[in-house]
Amino acid sequence: MFRLFRYLKNYKKESVIGPLFKLIEACFELAVPVVMKRIIDIGIKNEDMPYILRMGGIMVLLGFLGLACSLTAQFFAAKASVGFGTALRTDLLRHIDRLSYSEIDKIGSSTLVTRMTSDINTAQSGVNILLRLLLRSPFIVIGAVIMAFTISVKLTLIFLVIAPCLAFVIYKIMSITIPRYKHIQKTLDRTNLLTGESLSGARVIRAFSRQQDEEKDFDKLTEELTDLQIKAGRINALMNPLTYVIVNLGIAVLLKASAHQVYNGVITQGEVIALINYMNQILLALLAMAILVTNITKMQASAIRINDVFDIDPTVTDDGNTEVTADTSAPAVEFRGVSFSYHDSEEYALEDISFTANRGETIGIIGGTGSGKSSVINLIPRFYDASKGEVLVDGIDVKNYPFRQLRHKIGIVPQRAVLFKGTVRDNMKWRDSSADDEEIIKALKLAQAYDFVMEKPDKLDEMIHQGGKNLSGGQRQRLTIARAFVGHPEIVILDDSASALDLATDARLRKAIAEQTGDMTVFIVSQRISSIKNVDKIIVLDDGKIAGTGTHRELYQSCGIYREICLSQLSEKEVREIG
Repeated sequence: MFRLFRYLKNYKKESVIGPLFKLIEACFELAVPVVMKRIIDIGIKNEDMPYILRMGGIMVLLGFLGLACSLTAQFFAAKASVGFGTALRTDLLRHIDRLSYSEIDKIGSSTLVTRMTSDINTAQSGVNILLRLLLRSPFIVIGAVIMAFTISVKLTLIFLVIAPCLAFVIYKIMSITIPRYKHIQKTLDRTNLLTGESLSGARVIRAFSRQQDEEKDFDKLTEELTDLQIKAGRINALMNPLTYVIVNLGIAVLLKASAHQVYNGVITQGEVIALINYMNQILLALLAMAILVTNITKMQASAIRINDVFDIDPTVTDDGNTEVTADTSAPAVEFRGVSFSYHDSEEYALEDISFTANRGETIGIIGGTGSGKSSVINLIPRFYDASKGEVLVDGIDVKNYPFRQLRHKIGIVPQRAVLFKGTVRDNMKWRDSSADDEEIIKALKLAQAYDFVMEKPDKLDEMIHQGGKNLSGGQRQRLTIARAFVGHPEIVILDDSASALDLATDARLRKAIAEQTGDMTVFIVSQRISSIKNVDKIIVLDDGKIAGTGTHRELYQSCGIYREICLSQLSEKEVREIG
């Protein structure tokens, strides 16, 4: 938890002023019983109305000053805690952005979202309460006991018995409830996960008519969560009744013990009232400390979860890399004996992969499901690092490139078409923010997206909903393809990006790529023979290994796996016609 306090470094002033004004407020609060004592012992006893009014005015003034100090403390504590939350959230997002696919795959995106939102909000609330109550509550308890000693040492001994009893009751209740609250937090995480899966997979759930099963699972989990909360709430609800019973018993004992002393003139009636007020102040301060400790415990649990993310070091970094000069005589992309395995996996997803892709070449990559096609192309922009061997771009190992320089060379179209909320123009500028409309239109035409974009009422200013929900699957794919070509990248990777296109549109797209890409090196990952039949070179993958490399004609003659794929999609006559 203390590791997170570094995010208060820009709010040192607020972190001091907040607690300081809370202490000043506590001083005013401790002074109120003294004024009340004077009103009773002097004003009422002597029937001195002007004195009573004057002391009453002082009490009102103390109340207003206390309120002003409280508001000031709350303002600065809130400012510091919100600043803390903002700085922490920004730094955590920056750290997550540095993580490679391996770490994100291992942690899980849903967990990262929970820690970015719920856990940081809990930590932020904990800082707010910490700044307001950490010094005030102990100060009130100690101050009230000291002020009581100045009135009557003998009667203050009752305080020294009552205060530990109150502290014990509060400690006992908290020791039971805090573990339950931790369990509640874990159950809440499971509830959030199930909710997220139900929302993101709503179409699949409905397609298989599993709504009732999902509802049963959700009901079971929420019933467990409700049961845990009720049990914790019942125990926590005992705190106020038990503490007030102890305080009222203490007040009864105090009244009985003080009655004889008042009768004998040892202390005054006003001093008895002051002692009762100090006892109530101790009670409220201890209850506030209970709230403080509960929130600190929650903050500690959240801080551990947040620090767990910070403790994960990215395995793929560009630290210390400076901009490099490309070797124009070298192949655009070269794999040299590359083997690769995903995290915690003992088996290689790719093994001994070697090939070259020259400038201006179009390379097709084909293979069965799980053969390693996406793994190969994910190594080029360095989303993952090769376990063995080297991946070179323009003759330089990708590990020596700064990320910005390497990825600026590459235009990528992922398997899942991802668009962002904003206009068509905004989405097209993701790769190159300086691209003008002429460049964007050229890319749209190449991707066969120009016609349907121009049919939209606002054309390039047409709003795209989150995830491109207002577009068809084919339209989303064409826009993501167009986005990859904006800014004329040196290398373009199309990872099974035409799966939602009809055959005619796919044919026009392939023709446009062949005619307009010029000196670009294009990788086309596909399971369709028709998509890669006319490329310069085809790489056939099987179980993470290269089963064959060559043109369509060469592979059909020499590679059994490729021939099998061809015949599964086309007749033997069609294959010969292609060849």
